[in-house]
Amino acid sequence: MTIRPAPLRLIPLFGLPEIAPGSDLAGLIRDAAREQGVALAGCVVVVCQKIVSKAEGRLVDLADVTPGELAREIGAEHGRDPRQVEVVLRESRRIVRRGRGVLITETHHGFVCANSGVDLSNAPGPDVAVLLPVDPDASAKRLSDALSTPAGRTPVVISDTFGRPWREGLVDVALGSAGLAPIRDDRGTMDRAGRELQVTQPATADQLAAAAGLLMWKSAGVPVVVIEGFPFEGDGTVRRALLRDSATDLFR
Repeated sequence: MTIRPAPLRLIPLFGLPEIAPGSDLAGLIRDAAREQGVALAGCVVVVCQKIVSKAEGRLVDLADVTPGELAREIGAEHGRDPRQVEVVLRESRRIVRRGRGVLITETHHGFVCANSGVDLSNAPGPDVAVLLPVDPDASAKRLSDALSTPAGRTPVVISDTFGRPWREGLVDVALGSAGLAPIRDDRGTMDRAGRELQVTQPATADQLAAAAGLLMWKSAGVPVVVIEGFPFEGDGTVRRALLRDSATDLFR
């Protein structure tokens, strides 16, 4: 039997104000959706990491940072601000690679990315760094709980742009999720030729983040995208479902 997927509709939410520490992010998303006539019940809401971090106060003024010896060494070697390097090191478990002005680290969450996700773009000041949420899955759950109503559940995916080994360009991936299974297990089902699938496990949360990323340009001011028509099921966290264990990672 051929399964035909239903069409999806991606809706950028406009009109959200600048987010500050303590902002009621769920309330602002509800207000923006109501203003556009968008019903959130039964839809997936993809929220960019930066506004989550801002609402949670994950901001560091570089003027208050004193770089250590390693940060000064790396800064001098790669032409980087040693204060920003110090923040990157504080947010990391280890340095994975460094060179050509690039610092790839593993964060305390387990993400492998550039600069531990520390970013100065679209920050609330010229020398303010925005850090990743402490627990993106917990952040997604709080938003999902606040946005869900008796009319229907509203899963949330928190996304960020990551670079990729072996490929140029950036793509949005899921940092956290709640209200849906972050990965779909198709093992044991049959392909169209009748062969049993052995390893197929699409990373649903990453696919949703990437789809929403088509509308989340940094210059567009669209930090939230609503996805209608996605048949979500289950529940789970990015940390448990999508981060590969070092014991099975052939590249560590």
